[in-house]
Amino acid sequence: MRFLWLIAALFAASAHAYTGHELRDDCQAADEFFAKKKTTDPYQSVKSARCISYVAGFADGYAVSDYLADKVGVRLNAFCLPKDPDLSMRLVRAVLIHVERVPPNSTMSTATLVAGALTKAFPCSDSLESGK
Repeated sequence: MRFLWLIAALFAASAHAYTGHELRDDCQAADEFFAKKKTTDPYQSVKSARCISYVAGFADGYAVSDYLADKVGVRLNAFCLPKDPDLSMRLVRAVLIHVERVPPNSTMSTATLVAGALTKAFPCSDSLESGK
């Protein structure tokens, strides 16, 4: 019985390996990278790459989910990414703008922050409800 309580306590605790604060710092480094501000600090390059990779991975994961949902007749329609050669830069900037507007002590997960950012920055033009 104690084992079950321990498992329940572990799932109830909200620990995120990648915090919103880290995401903001990393995306600021990525934004500077896209603005071509040179740095000799290799740590800034790692931070920049972590933001770009996380956001791109999130978008790719969503694309897979959307594709699979479409196979069973469901449309997610949460956000629609444009086909744009500068998409990585636009994704990073959308996340950075959104994260900077979140209260500093927010406990939102990075996935929730990125989802909110992409939903606001890249809304789908067609509605889920037909005829309206």
